[in-house]
Amino acid sequence: MKIKYQFPHAIKEIEHGTIILSDGCRLAYRMWLPAAALADSAGFTVPAILEYLPYRKRDGTAVRDQLTHPYFAGHGYACLRVDMRGCGESDGLLADEYLQQEQDDAIEVIRWITQQPWSSGKVGMMGISWGGFNGLQIAAQIEAIQPDTLKAVITLCSTDNRFTDDIHYKGGCMLLENAGWAATMFSYGAAAPDPLLVGAGWRELWLQRLKNMPLLLKNWLQHQTFDAYWQHGSVCCDYSKIKAAVYAIGGWGDAYSNAIPRMLENLPGPKKGLIGPWAHKYPHFAVPGPAIGFLQEALRWWDYWLKDIDTGVMDEPQMTLYLQDAVAPQASYAQRPGNWLREVCWPSPHVQALTVPLGAADASCGILRSPLGTGSACGEYCVIWLGPEFPTDQRADDAVSLTVDLPALQAPIALVGAAVLKLRLRCDSEHGQLAVRLNDVSVDGASTRITYGVLNLNLPQNESSPRKLIPGKWFDVTLQLDDVGYRLPAEHRLRIAISSAYFPLVWPARAHATLEFDLAQSAITLPLHDMQTVSASPFAEPEAAAPLALRYQRSPASRRQVVSDAMSGRVTTQIHDDFGRYCFDDHGLVVEQVCDEEYSILPQDPLSASSEQRWLYKAGRGDWQVEVKSVLRLTADAEHFLVEAEQTAWENGRQVHHQDWRELVRRVAL
Repeated sequence: MKIKYQFPHAIKEIEHGTIILSDGCRLAYRMWLPAAALADSAGFTVPAILEYLPYRKRDGTAVRDQLTHPYFAGHGYACLRVDMRGCGESDGLLADEYLQQEQDDAIEVIRWITQQPWSSGKVGMMGISWGGFNGLQIAAQIEAIQPDTLKAVITLCSTDNRFTDDIHYKGGCMLLENAGWAATMFSYGAAAPDPLLVGAGWRELWLQRLKNMPLLLKNWLQHQTFDAYWQHGSVCCDYSKIKAAVYAIGGWGDAYSNAIPRMLENLPGPKKGLIGPWAHKYPHFAVPGPAIGFLQEALRWWDYWLKDIDTGVMDEPQMTLYLQDAVAPQASYAQRPGNWLREVCWPSPHVQALTVPLGAADASCGILRSPLGTGSACGEYCVIWLGPEFPTDQRADDAVSLTVDLPALQAPIALVGAAVLKLRLRCDSEHGQLAVRLNDVSVDGASTRITYGVLNLNLPQNESSPRKLIPGKWFDVTLQLDDVGYRLPAEHRLRIAISSAYFPLVWPARAHATLEFDLAQSAITLPLHDMQTVSASPFAEPEAAAPLALRYQRSPASRRQVVSDAMSGRVTTQIHDDFGRYCFDDHGLVVEQVCDEEYSILPQDPLSASSEQRWLYKAGRGDWQVEVKSVLRLTADAEHFLVEAEQTAWENGRQVHHQDWRELVRRVAL
């Protein structure tokens, strides 16, 4: 990455400021803007770019903020990184994600921005993940309240549907990422405000948050269908509310790429899409590579929509996609070879559907009762920490799945978009689930997962209420797999691998069902691309502002391992993420974070499933030291989930807080 030190405008940074909302709550911000915009008599105004997050501007996102926001400021923008209510150095409490309060606060922040003497009155929002979500959500609301203020959005690694495409539920199945992310926020929310910024009131604010810590996993488990809870903040419920221009960006290595084709197809206003090979990171420093000059691309977008400069960004193809070449399966990739595709519009006329009946293919037996540990090679649902998180060789999972192998390819093919599987099956139980993987089998037998989908057979179309299956009765299901851009060479073959469990990616159904498939009445439809839109990279090399001065006192380290007990057959996935111990040179804060996760199940007992996450957070400088240990556990019987949690906090070695939770949530759709 090329580091830029000189920009068209000298930059002024305001390390810490506050915005007072109408109810008196103070939101903390960090801001970078051209120095000339703060000169009393300059009359120089600039547009603003807002990033609005719960992840602590002081330390949580400080490293990436420093690479990004000064770059835009140096090109004539005011960039504000605002901590949400209840987070970082802001006042208040955070009760849940994407609440109306969060969106109302942001609209007040935007009003405050437009009233500043340095403001041109035009605002854009940019964010990844949570910040990508709320950028879309606020765009859907603000036009009715403050028309013509939020002009454009760059949303990265986000979704238009909170139920089907976030970390909660997928195909009606409960993702184990529910527990993983709930535990992450459990720890993040317990971080202490910095006394250097908020003064002596830091302790009262910290203890108030600890005493009112939400048990997010309970919140999410209480909503097992696409009800009003999930519809709130799901912009797919009414795309027409979004008037701002939207640039939707993501990566095939991330969990959120499905929303980008949907938004391009459904948003009524100006829009563009970009999907690279990346995991859950900004594309100027993302892996797998190639990384791109994202900041230059974003600057062209902002200049067009916030400064009325015709940069040509809207004259270019609407969708840009990275077509990944076939690679051997491994848990982490530094680079993904491939080519860029540039599509004038989406859906693309260069993608044609090919339907292949499964009955004529080479298939294993059509009766299936997968061991409940099937899925140990699935990797993480969302590749975010960049450890060993990608799916590994699928052969172990293939061996306990129903597999259908298509003939070896006579010529290369490119899959771009979503494969769709139609299956006829019956179940011997009232409850069941299935997982489908589309794998690339190389000439040496290695099996690489290209894409996948999961389905709760009791909630097959994400209905608002579940249904029990009629044992022994044949029925049809349609399962759309995740969108993908992947090119297979000649002599490779496609494998459809079907299992009745996929742990630890999804929580098991309450019964260990046997499924029988009528392959003569089943088929897969493949999205074949004609390769006529292959392009040289349209992006410049990555650039960024000068990085933050950070010293690691202990280097980060991650590992993931699957352990099988020879006596019981219990399969346990163990994940260790040590984010290191590091010091911020400019203000001396030392931070340490470690997470350990464990997901375990017996091969024949779905009620044996368990998950546990343990987080350690430490921060301090000199004679001010804080520490928080957080634990979250999930188990279930046939009727209820049991959520157990505990959190303990220390100040300078003295315990100042402890709380335990034990909550039952009824199983409705799961």
